[in-house]
Amino acid sequence: MFLSIFDIFKPGIGPSSSHTMGPMVAAARFLDALRGGAEPEPGAGPPARLTATLHGSLAWTGKGHATDRAVMLGLLGFVPAKVDMDAAEAALADLKETRRVTPGDLPEMAFDPEADVVFDWGPPLPGHANGLVLRAFDAGERLHMEETYYSVGGGFVVTSRELSDPPDLHAAKAEAGFPHPFGSAAEMLEMGAATGLTVAQMKWRNECALLSEAELRAKVDGIWTAMNACIDRGLSQDGILPGGLSVKRRAKAIHAQLREEAGRNLAQPHVVNDWLSVYAMAVNEENAAGGVVVTSPTNGAAGVVPAVIRYYRDHCVGATEEGIRTFLLTAAAIGGLIKHNASISGAEVGCQGEVGSASAMAAAGLCAALGGTNAQVENAAEIALEHHLGMTCDPAAGLVQVPCIERNGLGAIKAVSAASLSLRGDGTHFMPLDNCIEAMRQTGRDMSEKYKETSQGGLAVNLPEC
Repeated sequence: MFLSIFDIFKPGIGPSSSHTMGPMVAAARFLDALRGGAEPEPGAGPPARLTATLHGSLAWTGKGHATDRAVMLGLLGFVPAKVDMDAAEAALADLKETRRVTPGDLPEMAFDPEADVVFDWGPPLPGHANGLVLRAFDAGERLHMEETYYSVGGGFVVTSRELSDPPDLHAAKAEAGFPHPFGSAAEMLEMGAATGLTVAQMKWRNECALLSEAELRAKVDGIWTAMNACIDRGLSQDGILPGGLSVKRRAKAIHAQLREEAGRNLAQPHVVNDWLSVYAMAVNEENAAGGVVVTSPTNGAAGVVPAVIRYYRDHCVGATEEGIRTFLLTAAAIGGLIKHNASISGAEVGCQGEVGSASAMAAAGLCAALGGTNAQVENAAEIALEHHLGMTCDPAAGLVQVPCIERNGLGAIKAVSAASLSLRGDGTHFMPLDNCIEAMRQTGRDMSEKYKETSQGGLAVNLPEC
């Protein structure tokens, strides 16, 4: 099993990796299929009109997550990692006026943003809670091409065929020559013991099968640069978040209070929790505002890992740049295991798969950066994940704001506590990480749909009466 660090950590726009980034990627893939990547329906003429139908969680919380807007941007030719927001807004305004899209290397096609994005609030599609169907019709309204996509979390997108017939991972890893292709935490520990390498070193060598060491170092450093810039942006902004809940940005004011207290020796010992929370909240306020974040492993959980890295850099004794690289590589290894063996999608397993996974990743990363052994790293990840099991995904009004912003702060606090506990031991513990990941998968399978990013239960239906 191999998921690159750049699959786990990738830049995109808020507020949701599965509901915003994923549908935008799906729309871009559909354009590629129209350009010649797939065969059109027999007898159909050139594509002249496009439609998109959103199913399951993409329909139920699509407005709050700006899913319709994301599909429009994808059909206009934008991709999450390279969105110029000024150009995007201009293109959306033009689409509203003309009701036509003109993506490169394709004919001009009709697309009415009011009529051609359909929210289907019926049962979800069979493959996944986040499904969308994109269609192209010719000038005579005959179907030219149709494709079903599933946004499976973290910005990952698969077609219905790819979901039912996944690639042979063992063949792929053998062909690529990854030296340490662990697919479970047990394999990770066994390979580490056999080679004497840390989790981060094994991850580094796997990545070097694809990139030179210089390229890899630069790209890993770029992940942290983007994360840190997002924290700084969030700490500098105030005002009301969009969406209608009138949620006020708080990170800037809290950060100002913390800085003032730091110079007066008035802080309580537990103030470190406030620092962790404010770093995480800064990221998730940016995400809620539709800003640029890094999936970690999702947008909804994007604040946890950056917050704990910032805590490591600014508050921990002996922090180094190499320690940050070790943190990110280790965190990515844990995130890959969770995605491969369970899920990182809130629509599939609830928030345990998002903030729970992020907290496990951050706990493992911090433990490794502070010199923990592989056994301690695995223990740290298990502690953090174990104490998020059963967490529901119930965003108020379908917005990634309440309880998501604060939840990232608490996920960061749990991550640090888990890393600290593991470092106090020798790595031996009762519940293996693999079993904990399986427990999360089973819990998500059994969880009611109303608690899986549909805004039909929990906090989402217990709002203050205005």
